[in-house]
Amino acid sequence: MMDYFMDENGLESVYSWAIPIHATIILAEMIYSHVSEAKLYDKKDVATSVYLALMNFGLDLLMKGFAMFVMFFFYNHRLFTWDFTIWYWLICFVITDFAYYVLHYVDHHSRAFWAVHITHHNSEYFNLTTGFRSPVLQPLYRYLYFSPLAFLGFNPWHIMVVYAIGQVYGTWVHTQTVKSMGFLEYILVTPSHHRVHHACNIKYLDRNMGMCLIIWDKIFGTFEKEDPNTPVKYGIYPKMPDNKPDTVLLYEWRKIWKDIKQPGLKFSDRINYIFNSPGWRHDGAGKTVRQYQKDYWTKKNRKNKQIQKKTA
Repeated sequence: MMDYFMDENGLESVYSWAIPIHATIILAEMIYSHVSEAKLYDKKDVATSVYLALMNFGLDLLMKGFAMFVMFFFYNHRLFTWDFTIWYWLICFVITDFAYYVLHYVDHHSRAFWAVHITHHNSEYFNLTTGFRSPVLQPLYRYLYFSPLAFLGFNPWHIMVVYAIGQVYGTWVHTQTVKSMGFLEYILVTPSHHRVHHACNIKYLDRNMGMCLIIWDKIFGTFEKEDPNTPVKYGIYPKMPDNKPDTVLLYEWRKIWKDIKQPGLKFSDRINYIFNSPGWRHDGAGKTVRQYQKDYWTKKNRKNKQIQKKTA
């Protein structure tokens, strides 16, 4: 069975299994949404998700040869040579998941990469089709995060197969129909964790970055539990003016271009507008997520102290 996924056709093998399963589960959720009147789906929103996924897939195909060339360059100069045992695959899975966590963290904390990743977050709906509402331009640089794994001796085809399996799982956590996964909430990224990730509530911003394992968020302080007292609001703030594909794809890039065109800016300020945290401004008028959250927790703590004084 493992041989089925170990060569350069491994990716196609994963997707050939995943596509019919995805289609079945999505259809089931759509039927549930309709019967229960939960209104989890919107036709235009689903169409935008499909359009972005197809664009991402097309660019992925175009970049595949170059990306694998880069990764195999590192693999051919690898530090270690592994036997293909179960431990090899387990370690490959864990460090690939960590590499994705780093990629995802950068996507949220550097504006140019957020401009790519924002397409995955702008929807105000949260359902299984949101899972393949892809960051279209990510194939241009994603392989750079996995190249160090090849340098450590992991075959690039195996890295991408493991990543693809993680992506399949990562699609399934885009749902509101699963409330809790019990003890797995301590180990895996679950629908509850990922609902937090897609929220635009200040409390939830830039939290729960993992794809399969939630342990990275707990180790590096980016974990936030879903709070029943803070219902999730999906999407981004401020909202995009419309949901047209070109708006979704170019929204943040247009804002970046407007910012760097400001007259009288230092070169370093223009660079900061491209690569610093979203919300950064050279005049100090903007706020990053960390600043918003600092203010949020300061106000919340102050309010809690006032309540304690009144009840004392």
